[in-house]
Amino acid sequence: MEFVNDKLVEFNNYLNKRKVAIIGLGVSNIPLLDYLHENNAKVTVFDDKDIDQISKDVLDKITKYSFTFSFGKNSLSKLVGFDLIFRSPSCLPTNPALSAEADRGAIITTEIEMLMKMCPCKIIGVTGSDGKTTTTSLIASILKKGGYKCFLGGNIGVPLFTKLYEIKPEDIVVLELSSFQLMGMDISPEIAVVTNITPNHLNIHKDYQEYIDAKKNIFKFQNENGILVTNYDNDITKQISSESNGKVIYFSSKHKLDDGYIVDGDVIKECNDKIRKHILNVKDLKLRGNHNFENICTAIAATRTLVDLDTAIEAVKNFESVEHRIEFVRENLGVKWYNDSSSSSPTRTISGLNAFDEDIVLIAGGYDKNLDYKPLAKPIVKKVKTLILLGQTSGKIFDAVKEELEQQNKKLNIYMCNNLTDAVELAKKYAESGQIVLFSPASASFDMFKNFAERGEIFKKLVSEL
Repeated sequence: MEFVNDKLVEFNNYLNKRKVAIIGLGVSNIPLLDYLHENNAKVTVFDDKDIDQISKDVLDKITKYSFTFSFGKNSLSKLVGFDLIFRSPSCLPTNPALSAEADRGAIITTEIEMLMKMCPCKIIGVTGSDGKTTTTSLIASILKKGGYKCFLGGNIGVPLFTKLYEIKPEDIVVLELSSFQLMGMDISPEIAVVTNITPNHLNIHKDYQEYIDAKKNIFKFQNENGILVTNYDNDITKQISSESNGKVIYFSSKHKLDDGYIVDGDVIKECNDKIRKHILNVKDLKLRGNHNFENICTAIAATRTLVDLDTAIEAVKNFESVEHRIEFVRENLGVKWYNDSSSSSPTRTISGLNAFDEDIVLIAGGYDKNLDYKPLAKPIVKKVKTLILLGQTSGKIFDAVKEELEQQNKKLNIYMCNNLTDAVELAKKYAESGQIVLFSPASASFDMFKNFAERGEIFKKLVSEL
């Protein structure tokens, strides 16, 4: 008998003639236009962009469906009297307009939260300040190797809510989840991963605690059968894991755990009842860097009840780096160029620097998320031979490195430039054969680019033209 998702059928019936708001015309919300029209909802679309900044295809669809809309800086002033509101991840539930509607009885949700509430199969959710995308992709690769039909969504893949009709109970959904997506959520996946928690997005969250609390939602609503995989080496994740209702599995590269998964030198080990079993040598991997070895521990732990160990190891050995994450671009005149554009915080760039034994020419800097760049200074002074800075955070990075250089009585060639083209030219000029050029901004992209992917693509294009 063909499977029918009764929860989805009930929701579709609920939508009929309901007043529904869509806030933000980003990737996750655009598919809702068709879906809500098909289910006869009365839709109003909100976006803080002006109408001339909205895609023509989207505007044509809004007109075709006779949806009402409110665009521009004060668009949410008309957010009154709705039954259901789909917010974009960047529109936090603490927004006063959303809070007022919630007080009036509106349901505030997101595409990803509704997916989780109506999904008929097991969900694995991954969050953290660093390593989310690689870990999520590793998990999906292991599951596919294990014979599962796997749906990849959240921050990567495609919006899955409108694909719910395709998902069967025997499938598995894997989601990369940001703090913005998790904030306000009252449901958790059966298997939750928190790779680490360090300060991030403090230009949007009111404080660090709000950011941490949002991350905790990935496991907060699990029952006793839930699984939380998290980082024993990170003070925050180790602390909050005590709040888990289910089983906690740790990974570590600094401690010899009695249970869990560890990186011990060149070996990844599975630990059970104080017995540590060698399962993988990192020299057999295509990924490089200790942070990626931790990601592998995490992915194996998250899939251990679903896929046998030999199959998981085979999948991991064949896994190559995710685009824009320490991605090898080319070698030119003995210099190897790497694109690490996704590194949008100091901790990610530190991981990138630690992935190499060679001398490094580092290109860094970008949009300012109000992060502390002092922790980046020591790794730069230790690993980098030439530092090239650009963007809003260039001054912060420069000041932190200069202070560290003075404390250590060392010198480092530092160059400031106005754009990525100039940065690549400077790197070409000063990089020597045998060195690495690493583009790892330690900052977000929004001062010069649409997102980190566009930034990385432009870097790769510039390097290919050298």
